Amino acid sequence: MNASKKFSISLVLGVALAAATALAAAPLERITSSAGGVMVAVQPVDLAPGAKSWDFDVSLNTHVHPLEEDLTKVSVLIEASGERHAPTAWKGDTPGGHHRKGVWEVAAVSGNPAYVELTM
Repeated sequence: MNASKKFSISLVLGVALAAATALAAAPLERITSSAGGVMVAVQPVDLAPGAKSWDFDVSLNTHVHPLEEDLTKVSVLIEASGERHAPTAWKGDTPGGHHRKGVWEVAAVSGNPAYVELTM
């Protein structure tokens, strides 16, 4: 039996996208969610038109079980159309422990989706 627990969190980033397209320099909304004893906070860093990548500051916190997931393998950005985008990088804490933070990167999404959903 595998003792590691899994969590699944989806964060819809619709308001952040609207702000990014209307005011590219404006601070973007931080979004939080929790599931399976894990609290996740995501702050979009740069979703400006012409950006090569979309970057998201991510922090994960729990006191239930170690955070052992490889965030480049268990997370995806999903457009309103259903198109899925795998991350290009995770620049942050390595798997393990109860607190992790870093920058989750994905290739910039073309067009202007109504919203995107980050699922971990």
